[in-house]
Amino acid sequence: MNIVVTREAGHNDTLRAWLPPESTVAEVPLTTTTYFDAEDVRAVLEGSRAHGMYRELIVTSERSADYVEMALQSSTMDVEVYSVGAATTEALRSRGVRVDAQGEGPADTLARRITRSPVLLLGASAMREDLGETLRAKGLEVVRVACYETVGVTLNASDAESIRDADVVFIGAPSAWAVAREFVSSSTWVVVPGTSTAAAVRVEHSRVIEGWGPHLRTRLVEQTA
Repeated sequence: MNIVVTREAGHNDTLRAWLPPESTVAEVPLTTTTYFDAEDVRAVLEGSRAHGMYRELIVTSERSADYVEMALQSSTMDVEVYSVGAATTEALRSRGVRVDAQGEGPADTLARRITRSPVLLLGASAMREDLGETLRAKGLEVVRVACYETVGVTLNASDAESIRDADVVFIGAPSAWAVAREFVSSSTWVVVPGTSTAAAVRVEHSRVIEGWGPHLRTRLVEQTA
C-alpha cells in the first residue's frame, strides 16, 4: 500500500504510527506555515475592542496553542475555553489549559454551546467563516485574531507523481486539498481529520475516510483490500 502523508515536516510522526507496518510511506508537505511574532499578536489582542472582557475563547487550531496564554490575559477570570478538534485539545491540555468543550463537525455543533459574549476566535489568518457567522447570528459579539498563516506550496514533479501513485493520501485541511486535488486519482482514498475538511474534499472526490486515530490501521487495510 502506497501512502502519502502531507503535513509539514516534523508533524507526521503520529500519522505514521497509525499506518499498516507493510505500507510504503512518502512524505509530501502540501503547506507551509508562518507564525506571527508573539508581540505583534499581543498588540492586536490588547488593541481589540473587547480586550480584558472576552468571556468565551475558541482556539481553532493546534497551531494557535502557543498564543493561548496571551489570549487568556485578554479574557475574564471566568472565561470558557473551547477547542476545535482533538489535536487542538491535546495541545492546550499539554500546556496546562483547561478545555471546557471540544468542537467537531459543523459550526453549529459548537456554536450552540456558546451563549456569552464577547467571543474571541484565535487561529489562522484565513479562518473559516462559518463559526463566526453562526455566533453572530445568535447576537454574540465575535472578534477574530490571527496568529499564523498557512499557504499552499508548489509541488515538484517527483512529489506530484508520489500523490498520483498513492493508494492513500492524508489531507489535514482544505488548504492542503487545494494543492493536492489535481494530482489525486479517483481511486485513491483520502483520509481527513474531521467534517470540515471532509466536506471540502467531497465536493470533488468520493473516496473519503473521515477521522484520524489508531483505528486507521485496520480501516485502511479493509478499504484497500
